[in-house]
Amino acid sequence: MTDQNRVYIFDTTLRDGEQSPGATMSHAEKLEIAQMLDEMNVDIIEAGFPIASEGDFAAVSEIARQAKNSVICGLARAQIPDIDRCWEAVRHAKQPRIHTFIGTSPLHRAIPNLDMDQMAERIEQTVTHARNLCDNVQWSPMDATRTEHDYLCRVVEIAIRCGASTINIPDTVGYTAPRESANLIRMLLERVPGADEVIFATHCHNDLGMATANSLAAVEAGARQIECTINGLGERAGNTALEEVVMAMRVRNDIMPFSTGIDTTRIMGLSRRVAQVSGFAVQFNKAIVGKNAFLHESGIHQDGVLKNVETFEIMKPADIGLNENNIAMGKHSGRAALRAKLADLGYEVGDNQLKDIFVRFKALADRKKEVYDDDIVALVQDAAANTGDDHLQVKHLRVVCGSDGQSADLTMIVGGEEKSVHSTGDGPVDACFNAVREIFPHDAELQLYQVHAVTEGTDAQATVSVRMEEEGRIVTGQSSDTDTILASVKAYVGALNRLIVRREKTGKDSDSKQISMYSH
Repeated sequence: MTDQNRVYIFDTTLRDGEQSPGATMSHAEKLEIAQMLDEMNVDIIEAGFPIASEGDFAAVSEIARQAKNSVICGLARAQIPDIDRCWEAVRHAKQPRIHTFIGTSPLHRAIPNLDMDQMAERIEQTVTHARNLCDNVQWSPMDATRTEHDYLCRVVEIAIRCGASTINIPDTVGYTAPRESANLIRMLLERVPGADEVIFATHCHNDLGMATANSLAAVEAGARQIECTINGLGERAGNTALEEVVMAMRVRNDIMPFSTGIDTTRIMGLSRRVAQVSGFAVQFNKAIVGKNAFLHESGIHQDGVLKNVETFEIMKPADIGLNENNIAMGKHSGRAALRAKLADLGYEVGDNQLKDIFVRFKALADRKKEVYDDDIVALVQDAAANTGDDHLQVKHLRVVCGSDGQSADLTMIVGGEEKSVHSTGDGPVDACFNAVREIFPHDAELQLYQVHAVTEGTDAQATVSVRMEEEGRIVTGQSSDTDTILASVKAYVGALNRLIVRREKTGKDSDSKQISMYSH
């Protein structure tokens, strides 16, 4: 490496992140996120798992063709058909990469029923095959942190000898701790022949809440690639968050003198967009990108910040793309002001999209005294989540509630046909959901119903999130409105629209689920 302090950012939001139950993204959403990552100067984008489904293959192929700056990587198991399919998907990228993996710990060796020698042979065969197709090959021993050290050294040496130029060390189950993470990288660098000629990467899960710490410890020990996702999205408790490692290296450059090529001013816009398309809202106190990350309620803190912002803030909001000099938005604001505000928030919208958002903004401004940045973000997300192309659309809702009972009169458009019902329930939300079920019968079970206020006050918008499950298919829906009941119905219907799409892809989704069980 020409620069020993250069750390490469490998983003796997579109692969590992999308494996989080309910976080499935559409083809168009994947292309949009990939473009944002490419413009953010992410070094490597793991665009998907090409053999998982036709949809995944198509998305990876299109991302490979469109990327201008980033290396485009596809994932493949240690099987020849996987690797061939991966190569077909990434081969048109300016900078393609094949990433192949196999589980090397005792627990994972038992899955394919291979002994140590048989697995070593499989690694030699598949890495060699990948290298014959592509000159940029990454190899991962899944569950590396629970693999015997002697065996780990042996298989890493084989992968290097067969042509892998990047060796990724995954903490697949979030089991390790920072000191262990660092010692493992040091051990491999010291013991494995040829280790000084490749890049070592770290891929950490957050099951014990230490993913970012483990990744940074690995970098201090000599790893030079961090695998991460936007918002830490990923299976179970998630992954190392891109925004956390990048800003940690930037803020603490005194003790971590490492550099990346990331344009940090795009972080907040990308964080919000990933949250919207995945259906996973960012928790308020999430590091860097949470709603409360730059808010102060304590009187002592407020006094200190007013005198010198650095007393209680270690970074500037502008560093991640937050606007420090807010434009006051209200019912008298015009389209130009709204477009400028959207740009400040990280959203570049076309004229038709701006027109739709502007109509929603004016309606909201008539109901609220003050429109905050988070209100506008919610409008954008709601506009994107509810389109005129959806199979199910809410046309009219009237709810009656009180001590005498609750009922809902609902009119929906179903596949272009208007349908209306009157329904009752145990509360206004239950009455509304019963009405939806009468219009569109289904067996999906509601697993999560969550409401939170976007801003403060009795006129605040409410964002409602729902999660539903039907025969193993998990879908999410989200909507915002000053009317909590209306937002609830729109979120519920939004989830059903996603379910309809998933039903149409049942065969492909089944394949994807089966394969993702073995991905690190």
